[in-house]
Amino acid sequence: QVHLVESGGGLVPAGGSLRLSCAASGAVFRFNVMGWYRQAPGKQRELVARIASGSTTDYSDSVKGRFTISRDNAKNTVYLQMNSLKPEDTAVYYCNAAASPYNYWGQGTQVTVSS
Repeated sequence: QVHLVESGGGLVPAGGSLRLSCAASGAVFRFNVMGWYRQAPGKQRELVARIASGSTTDYSDSVKGRFTISRDNAKNTVYLQMNSLKPEDTAVYYCNAAASPYNYWGQGTQVTVSS
């Protein structure tokens, strides 16, 4: 059974940085796409960034130039480096890993940016 375990969330002042990590255990295959989504209170879950196994990346317009996604295929791990954080980045961040037809989610990690 596949489990995604996120780490690295926390409280940071505006302008600060955080690095999220998500490690997939129990998988004997490589995920086609790994990514990060976030959900703020009262809002729908939205894509933050995703990266394909060939390292093609896709970012939400709201984080372009500030966030960087990367992955280590050998470790089935995905990272999200978040710089120049803003209060509007406050949300629960969820890791996602997809290998058709399977789609997996982590439990979420809270990121809070104070103004």
